Amino acid sequence: MKSPIYIFPLFLFLALQFSLSADNIQDPSVVCGRVFDSHDSEPVPFVTVMVEGTTIGAVTDEYGFYRLANIPPGQVRLVVQGMGHETAYRNIDIQPGESIVVDFTVKRGIIELGTVLITASPTASGFRYQSDLSFYGENLQRRSEASFGEMLDGEPGLAMRSNGSAPSRPVIRGMDGDRILVLEHGERMGDVSESGSGHSLTMDPLSASRVEVVKGPTSIMYGSSALGGVINLMTVDIPEEWDLGSSGVLSAHGATVNNMGAGFARFTHGNSTWAASGRIAYRGAGDIRTPEGLMPGTYINNFDGALGLGLNKNNLKGGVSLSANDQVYGLPEFLDDPNESVEVRQRRYGMQGRFSYDREGFFDTAQLRFQATHLDQKEIEIEIEDGLIDEDIELSHYKHSFSSTLTLQHRPVWIFDRGAFGINLHGHNLDIGGDEAYTPGERRGNAGLFTYQEIPLSDRWRLQAGLRIDALYTSALANEIFPDADASTSSVNLTGSVGLNYRPASNVEIGGQLARAHRNPMVEELFADGPHLCSGVYELGNKELRDEVGHGLDLFMRWTTSRVAFEIAGFYNQYDNYIIFEPTGEIDQGSMLPVFHYLGDAARFYGGELASAINISRSLRLDISVDYVNARRTGGEREYLPFIPPLRLRTELEYCFEQAWISANMRSVAKQGRVAPEEDLTGGYTLFGMAAGYRIDYSGRHVIMLRADNIADRKYRDHLSRIEDRQFPMPGRNLSLAYRFYF
Repeated sequence: MKSPIYIFPLFLFLALQFSLSADNIQDPSVVCGRVFDSHDSEPVPFVTVMVEGTTIGAVTDEYGFYRLANIPPGQVRLVVQGMGHETAYRNIDIQPGESIVVDFTVKRGIIELGTVLITASPTASGFRYQSDLSFYGENLQRRSEASFGEMLDGEPGLAMRSNGSAPSRPVIRGMDGDRILVLEHGERMGDVSESGSGHSLTMDPLSASRVEVVKGPTSIMYGSSALGGVINLMTVDIPEEWDLGSSGVLSAHGATVNNMGAGFARFTHGNSTWAASGRIAYRGAGDIRTPEGLMPGTYINNFDGALGLGLNKNNLKGGVSLSANDQVYGLPEFLDDPNESVEVRQRRYGMQGRFSYDREGFFDTAQLRFQATHLDQKEIEIEIEDGLIDEDIELSHYKHSFSSTLTLQHRPVWIFDRGAFGINLHGHNLDIGGDEAYTPGERRGNAGLFTYQEIPLSDRWRLQAGLRIDALYTSALANEIFPDADASTSSVNLTGSVGLNYRPASNVEIGGQLARAHRNPMVEELFADGPHLCSGVYELGNKELRDEVGHGLDLFMRWTTSRVAFEIAGFYNQYDNYIIFEPTGEIDQGSMLPVFHYLGDAARFYGGELASAINISRSLRLDISVDYVNARRTGGEREYLPFIPPLRLRTELEYCFEQAWISANMRSVAKQGRVAPEEDLTGGYTLFGMAAGYRIDYSGRHVIMLRADNIADRKYRDHLSRIEDRQFPMPGRNLSLAYRFYF
């Protein structure tokens, strides 16, 4: 399938037209500039710049830029405020029609060592109890990829489950499936990406404005099954902070490894109390090129769009949005037969809402989130014979889902700091059909009550405690292949965590957490019996599987100076009845697919990550990261678990100019010899890449980036690849060009 790579120059042309139009508009009076951190001179995003005594204000963008228009002439006072930084002021005189540049340098607040992750704490206290990561702005744009799995692959503790480009899904510390909750603004997305290696996430990476990752058990707020961690994808479909008037962004992305072209546009218009927003994204790509030629069945066509409305009036903030995702992609399941292929066609429609209400009293903040989705996904087997095309629906997923969380934050009381109580509801109705439906459907409902509390022990020590109780009901839904499936079960799950945070100095943070998590088997783990074309395997379930119960310990230390930022993290997790999906070494004679089965056994995971950033000079920085996971069964057998990432090392050297940067990177991956029975070994490899970026104008409205991956066109195999023939190599040399224009 050919890709519309022409979309890149088309979006570039549109962006330049918007730029020329914007430049020809004369504002009555304008103040613009940047906000920098006094500690490391880095730009400060998402802080507010206001004209004191007026409603004129703006939030700094990802690069620390702000722009204030329609300022009354005369002497005015600018105010900069933001969480984790001290308030700064500046008096200026401005004349009618004048445009001036005013930069700010702000000091860090006493409690702030890094970016506050909303995903890690409902109160956004800024104290950490386990390792986490966040990506936004230019940091996110530099990782422009066709999927979130590819975008996050290589970050400390993060890998990807690979089955082509579109269905690549993040893996955290060797954990996959629904042990990793991939959320949209804290609520479940309603797709089926957790249930098979050929299922994709139903959001285009260009649509995300921020990605937060919390590693380790974080089940308190989001669900008891998050044994491995949480990845929270955030958009601005519901505006929360906005400029007065109109603003937006246009971007384009192109790549040579699969002739990819992608474009994205977002527009927001608001006044002092409300704002409306709309976005649209399109991505088209052909088959991936490898050092051995094209990898058939890896094309993508993806459409993503949304409309939203935000409100900020008195004590109420929030809004609603409607979104749609239409995705078609191939799967490389029949590499040796050009007349046979598998294609996935899916559509997801969603309605999302978020509201926050402030009031007087003990519970002073109430937050409500909800998301309702409808998914229609079909796996099509396509055969070409004598020039005729025959399509059969081998498997279909028809899913309605709902997820909602109500959180009540309370004021400090007795020994407790700000904390939260909440209720989380989620459920789905999943009908499975098609000629090769390998499982029955499923109806699932879950109601959870949770509390999250922090206790300051001193000015250096802080304790965190969380508790969650879930009532779960599941039942199998019969279909033509499984007409007698009627099993149902109900259970009450208890999960919790205790964490400790210690800050011996203003630039040192040490944290640890003990947690208990609980996961119920999925419908395919219990009942699967048939070929799953999307995953390229014949799956055998196990009705004797029991619930997974995990106990984990996470530790980390972070140290920062003006020259060095260093973090080391370690984990040890022990699981009862860990559900394992591994090859049997057999081939199903009907489908000729390898047979995989589900079994339960005790297991343990341990490992860790090390990451450091060294400012060699004001302009030159060196980043180094290492991660390692060791996982094996500890019950009746002592065998290694399948699909565990090997030891990895990544380094990057970056030089920054005033408006540009250039970098070189290396990723070295060790041989993976610790494999499960009947699992193939994979050799080690080293990849080299380069990247450069340029901010065309001082205000940072135009940003262009060029990246080269696998420069030596190295032939290698990823150990987490789920492609039927794992010996088929990964993508070869690639040049990627990205452009973004803010207006």
